[in-house]
Amino acid sequence: MKSKYLTKQAIVLHFCLVAWLAMCASAAFWQAGRALQGNSLSFLYTIEWPCFAVLGIFGWWALLNQEKVTEHQEKARRDFEEKQRALAQAARAAESASEDPQMTAYNNHLETIATTPKKKLFGH
Repeated sequence: MKSKYLTKQAIVLHFCLVAWLAMCASAAFWQAGRALQGNSLSFLYTIEWPCFAVLGIFGWWALLNQEKVTEHQEKARRDFEEKQRALAQAARAAESASEDPQMTAYNNHLETIATTPKKKLFGH
């Protein structure tokens, strides 16, 4: 069994984490020097850069431990969404007789937005 810490993606993440921690440490050291020279705002930045380093560690851990969605889970999600959509349409049809025409038009508009394919954005 191959360790999740030795995959190509994990090694790239390790390298990025080391680079991030080095950058945060050097920035904190630089800001500490500026703070000691009299720049009072740099005291805040001296504290802030180690916090960014900790956030980098959390991000590294989260990326290494994220679970991959299986095809079975994806199919179950799609089936559940279809079931919920059908239930909502049935409930909407039952209420539409007593509903305000403007509200019905608005709900139909929202349904159209929800069911039309989304425009692909650059890079996605």
